[in-house]
Amino acid sequence: MQATTTTKRTGASVNSYLILYQGDKILFGLRQNTGYCDGMWSLVAGHVENGESATQGMIREAKEEIGIDLIPSDLKVVHIMHRQTNRFNIDVFFECHRWEGDIQNNEPEKCETLEFFPLATLPENLIAYNRVALEWALQGKAYSELGWESPVSISSGVGSEPLRVSGKDSKI
Repeated sequence: MQATTTTKRTGASVNSYLILYQGDKILFGLRQNTGYCDGMWSLVAGHVENGESATQGMIREAKEEIGIDLIPSDLKVVHIMHRQTNRFNIDVFFECHRWEGDIQNNEPEKCETLEFFPLATLPENLIAYNRVALEWALQGKAYSELGWESPVSISSGVGSEPLRVSGKDSKI
């Protein structure tokens, strides 16, 4: 009789991020009172809940956090990041140029303010992995891995050379 081995599977956290455009500007929120990267700018984002797709989670988070309605056909996945912190994360970054409703800060206890920033002058205190994902998305890079001990190849599209990223960053 052959022995079977059990491999523990990851319980990754799936997170959705909104790259919401107004012309050549992107919306960010200034985090506060969350215990994670407070005082830093972040894309509108949230955890995907059990039973939701990443798209459904993004639509729900946009409504909860900034009061707007999104439809799935207006969301385009522009980057996926497999990120290691104190847990495993699958981060799905959606680009959107259209929405219904007025943007408002529905979570003032977690978000000090909302502001659109031009792509050319993103805030200095932008969460590091948000900046990396934005840069790669703008370069057409669909997938990345971040936060692993050894150097990791980053998919950079068909016919392109892979980028190299190494080391861990406690802010990611």
